[in-house]
Amino acid sequence: MIKGVLFDMDGVLVDSERYICKAAQLMFKELGINVSPDDFIPFIGMGENKYLGGVAEKYKAEVDIERIKARTYDIFASIVKDNLLPLPGAIEFISECREKGFKLALATSADKVKMDVNLREIGLPHSAFNSIITGIEVANKKPFPDIYLKAAESICLKPEECLVVEDAVSGIKAGRSAGCKCLAVTTSFSASELSEADWICDSLLNVPEEALDW
Repeated sequence: MIKGVLFDMDGVLVDSERYICKAAQLMFKELGINVSPDDFIPFIGMGENKYLGGVAEKYKAEVDIERIKARTYDIFASIVKDNLLPLPGAIEFISECREKGFKLALATSADKVKMDVNLREIGLPHSAFNSIITGIEVANKKPFPDIYLKAAESICLKPEECLVVEDAVSGIKAGRSAGCKCLAVTTSFSASELSEADWICDSLLNVPEEALDW
């Protein structure tokens, strides 16, 4: 029986993907490298080390990942200020899960600095969750199951008692590998690409009832 919900952040609670992509493009431009948004698509949901490092590798650029990540976050924070809103149904869905007595964890591949910016901009306090796990806390990023295994453990539940809410293919693979049931939101990928999920919806306004009742 479902006892907990494990939330991804980007593409589930907030759509900051285009902003981090723009910030990363501007950062690479400062290095004299012109990259396109399509370059980042294979690395969505895998954390910023892979998101930035994967593109750097594609262009054979030798980079200091911590330095370029810090610069990308600086640009990101400046361009998202007063521009981010929670995705439709996100706040209401969190409230519904709480009303049902579920334990909630945020499990984001993003680093804490990006998570803090996103949550602040959409007005969602850390206290909305019983636990928060960020990408820095796990060695193996999505599609490996580590972050969801750790998130379930952090709220004292077994993975099979938890629903993962994801928008990325790598995140669904991570949730399934962890032993969780998965709800996919088609914010970033199509329903066909997210077909491994147990349930699929176009937004958290339209979550199938059975996703919270099993």
